[in-house]
Amino acid sequence: MANLKPESQLYLEAFKQMPPIASLEPQTVRDMFAMAPPVEVELAPLAKIEDRLVPVQDGEINVRIYTPEGQGPFPVFVYYHGGGWVIGDIATADASCRMLANKTQRIVVSVDYRLAPEYKFPVPVEDSYAALQWVSENAAALNANASNVFVGGDSAGGNLAAAMTLKSREENGPAIAGQVLIYPVTALSYDSPSYEEFKEGFGLDRDLMIWFGNYYIRNDEDAKNVLVAPILAEDLRNLPPAFVLTAEYDVLRDEGEAYAERLREAGVYVETSREEGLIHGFFTNMAVFPVDIKGSIDKFATFLAKVDQEVSRV
Repeated sequence: MANLKPESQLYLEAFKQMPPIASLEPQTVRDMFAMAPPVEVELAPLAKIEDRLVPVQDGEINVRIYTPEGQGPFPVFVYYHGGGWVIGDIATADASCRMLANKTQRIVVSVDYRLAPEYKFPVPVEDSYAALQWVSENAAALNANASNVFVGGDSAGGNLAAAMTLKSREENGPAIAGQVLIYPVTALSYDSPSYEEFKEGFGLDRDLMIWFGNYYIRNDEDAKNVLVAPILAEDLRNLPPAFVLTAEYDVLRDEGEAYAERLREAGVYVETSREEGLIHGFFTNMAVFPVDIKGSIDKFATFLAKVDQEVSRV
């Protein structure tokens, strides 16, 4: 742990004060986070922030739309929050999405997909896809460019973003210009070297990740589904360009980097960045990691601009 950044150490000390999440029921954990006092952070100014309801099977979900200053039509970034498919919501990623919209000059649409275990796989995937379709179909009304839609997210949200690229390819769905996967879950095998190296004491313990996975899937067969474990997909060709970001001290580090390598081997344009000294969860914790979040978004912005040039040539 000698190379941990001071902010990572600060976060882990605070995390140790909490009861072990894996020993609790999901709703208890949600209530615990909801009761935590709000942390004051400086939020990026934007032209407009709007919540909308999107129809999904058997109901509606909320999306939050962040529109930057400017004329448009803007490119779009559909964002899926983390939380192991069990906890978290659009408020979790609010500050990061504001900065993302502001610094990349994109409309960011943050998706409040329904959570497990009340809504196990495939419901979060189907909700995420319905939101992507809605954005594509309503792009003009959002002052957005339907031909320049990215998907992305952190952790379980990165998993859902990767699933969107596979599902959209197979179903001839909305065109996706690129994907930004932030320490994504790409498998539920829990057996990579980083799982062993960081299995305890780094926030996202191995046991906690198993807790999340067990609540998300219905059976062992689901764990082999490529929409749960995209790294198991036999064919990763013809997927959108990808930026895969990992954290050095994270159980998910190796599977994220392995997925990036598999994409690269399939002929997909891939950029990667391992954030040294950082831990899982940093990207949506603006109170502790504002400088690190900004640094990551700056990398995304460079990647997005590069892909934008290719999109504009088409």
